[in-house]
Amino acid sequence: MTTVLNFADFEKSAMEVAGIVRALANERRLMILCKLVEYGEATVGSLVDAVGISQSALSQHLSKMREEGIVTFRRESQTIWYRIADGRVEELLTTLHRLFCKPTGNQENANDHTS
Repeated sequence: MTTVLNFADFEKSAMEVAGIVRALANERRLMILCKLVEYGEATVGSLVDAVGISQSALSQHLSKMREEGIVTFRRESQTIWYRIADGRVEELLTTLHRLFCKPTGNQENANDHTS
């Protein structure tokens, strides 16, 4: 049996999802998030290497995703580690990753994400 949301809850959910989808509507952000799905947690330096953008550009993308509650971070001394913050978003990204980020078989070994 399906539970029906009242209109106010339905509208609130739609607004929340729209914010998440807007934040995901960028190929670089999706690449960052695909790497976080693969790694579970990664440093800024490893994400710069994996996605191929400057640290400044990466920081802007991560800031936008933090604002939307998509990623979170922890500081370990001078190293900042990022991970996906919301289990629902992680589930969505895991599905997208499974469907669209399959290795081709001719790839070299993946970069070490712990540097």
